[in-house]
Amino acid sequence: MAYLILIRHGESQWNLENRFTGWVDVELSEKGVKEAQTAGIKLKDYKIDKAYTSVLKRAMNTLDIAMKAAGKTGIPVTRAKELNERHYGALQGLNKAETAKKYGDAQVHIWRRSYDIPPPKDKTEWNPDGITESLKDTAARTLPYFEKNVLKDIKEGKNVIVAAHGNSLRAIVMELDKLTKEQVLELNIPTGVPIVYELDSNLNILSKKTL
Repeated sequence: MAYLILIRHGESQWNLENRFTGWVDVELSEKGVKEAQTAGIKLKDYKIDKAYTSVLKRAMNTLDIAMKAAGKTGIPVTRAKELNERHYGALQGLNKAETAKKYGDAQVHIWRRSYDIPPPKDKTEWNPDGITESLKDTAARTLPYFEKNVLKDIKEGKNVIVAAHGNSLRAIVMELDKLTKEQVLELNIPTGVPIVYELDSNLNILSKKTL
């Protein structure tokens, strides 16, 4: 039996400003820092052997703040771009309300919530390489890494925490909870709230709770 703890980063400055963030490396907001501290306090009684995070500082800082608040220092941390947030393409940096006015609510809803339709990939200030991803694309890079590394640790009986992002974690929860493409579209991962799975050595879920 081992614990898998998933936590989405605390509120970022661009979450606060209602902007599409994706791979843009923004800081936590003041509220986000407090969310990370609160999460850490809730995790004090959990033994954690290993940590994974994306390479974006809002996730890395959330993990660092939470572990300090939990009184857990010196835990091995692995950072991987495969756990990064979904790339929002040409929408990165744009205010969500203004984007809806420009493209229409229905189109923006499709970009944000469809499973396999990515946002436009035009080159912009915040997307100089012309990249974009759907949730399907995000899952295609996140899940193989998760299965090869994180689930391997779980099988070995290690308690693991993963600090990542709304969409990379949605992909992971979709796999763990065996959600359909339709069900995952309704899934929302709140900022700074630990989700704790208890799994056996065969990766069967024994329990799941939100702290």
